[in-house]
Amino acid sequence: MKNFLLSLSFISLSVVPALKAQEKIDLSAIDKIRQIGFEDSKVMHTALYLTDMSGPRLSNSPGLKRAQEWAVKELKSYGLSNVALEPWGDFGRGWVVEKSYLALKAPYYNAMIAVPKAWSTSTNGLVSGNVIVISANKVGDLAQYKGKLAGKIVMTNQDEPISQSFDADQKRYTEEQLKEMADFDPDGGIQRGPMGPGDMSPARRDSMMKARQESRAFAQRLAEFLKEEQVSLVLSRNARAGSYGTVFTSNGEPYAVDAATTVPSFEVSPEDYLRILRMVKEGVPVVVEAELKTSFLVDDIKGYNVIAELPGSDPKLKEEIVMLGGHLDSWHGATGATDNAAGSAVMMEAIRILKASGLKPKRTIRIALWSSEEQGLHGSRNYVKNHFGTLDSALKPEQEKISAYYNLDNGAGKIRGIYAQMNKAVVPIFKDYLAPFADLEATAVTLRNTGSTDHVAFDGVGIPGFQFIQDPLAYGTRTHHTNQDTYDRLIDDDLKQAATIIAAFVYNTAQRADKLPRKPLPAKE
Repeated sequence: MKNFLLSLSFISLSVVPALKAQEKIDLSAIDKIRQIGFEDSKVMHTALYLTDMSGPRLSNSPGLKRAQEWAVKELKSYGLSNVALEPWGDFGRGWVVEKSYLALKAPYYNAMIAVPKAWSTSTNGLVSGNVIVISANKVGDLAQYKGKLAGKIVMTNQDEPISQSFDADQKRYTEEQLKEMADFDPDGGIQRGPMGPGDMSPARRDSMMKARQESRAFAQRLAEFLKEEQVSLVLSRNARAGSYGTVFTSNGEPYAVDAATTVPSFEVSPEDYLRILRMVKEGVPVVVEAELKTSFLVDDIKGYNVIAELPGSDPKLKEEIVMLGGHLDSWHGATGATDNAAGSAVMMEAIRILKASGLKPKRTIRIALWSSEEQGLHGSRNYVKNHFGTLDSALKPEQEKISAYYNLDNGAGKIRGIYAQMNKAVVPIFKDYLAPFADLEATAVTLRNTGSTDHVAFDGVGIPGFQFIQDPLAYGTRTHHTNQDTYDRLIDDDLKQAATIIAAFVYNTAQRADKLPRKPLPAKE
């Protein structure tokens, strides 16, 4: 695959083959969008402020608040209208880490790589104790440890070895893989390529859901048992694979305001975790010391989304909306660069490009930077509920006025195409939208669904909602919800390319004579 380098600055549309578009594509507008997107990009500046300058952006944390307030100020500086930090409802308590320390103390001293679980409570100052390994897969297994764990540092027997892979951590899609996605045909039986969450059979989804519910129920009972036994600290290893010091992060406690506290918890790098486990199994006394100081924030339990608009220019169409967005919240192990400061920065850059271009889109363009996506799409789901209604109650008139919602939240890779979410009517439209960007390796339109991020909230109420296909880079192997998710993982050229393509998609959608075609409304559950 050819390298995507833009050190030669702007690639003129004169090098793009003549287009035979069914859609009315204004190539002079695309030319202007490309020029600003590549020659006058601000996307890395935006990403810097959303990551390094804001810090980790866990829901309702000071870091998220810093990022939101900066985004509001920045969007106003673009000259956008109706810029606001819009409340969507109650989220729960915020949380911040003030001190985090974990080390092996005996049989020798050694620093350890570890991240406290989100919303974990503080330790009782500096704690030190012998590590006890418990083997328990069901509630009945816990009885053998009753009365034996007070004051101990506990870890479970997660002894799976680190997988030894000889594949590169960082990858781009091949042309063959993109063709497999584009060839997906649910009616014709052509279903090659990687399966997405939306492609699972009902039986498989039910089985996975049952297993997940059982696992959560046991984890909750285990947490309660360890607190009852007055354990001083829990060390765990995330079920997701990790190596070379990569720590995947997760929740330690609920974020509800009235939630009961549990035992302070760290997630430990696989290398450090397995070293301790091997020594304990060999009968070597292992002592660990730790100090975790955290605070819960309850002064403002509401969640907020950042909203801004570029008003439409057409007297008849300006009441209709084209939306773009990504989630601004992150996990806490790093600064959430690829998940999802990259997506938020790209969307801010896309609307900045449109404003700076002087183009006058017919429809109003609205950007949204969501909060609390990581805890269940709360920001986008509640925004959709508040503005567009629900299938269970009633859809609001505004639901008819939105043409499309475009989302970016699959890492920091450049765009290679778009998921059509089983909306056959948009496939030829999107192919025409992508045609001017074939030289940038963005070509694939797949009927496949993809899930697990904010476009799902729109799709669920019959609004065309879409996620772009992005090169995976090291998203699944190294950065997604980990301590490695930092600004350093971002590639300038990839983000420029993504912002430029999305700006064009949004502009084209805003200029159409009609709104994008819709699928039938989903059936009520």
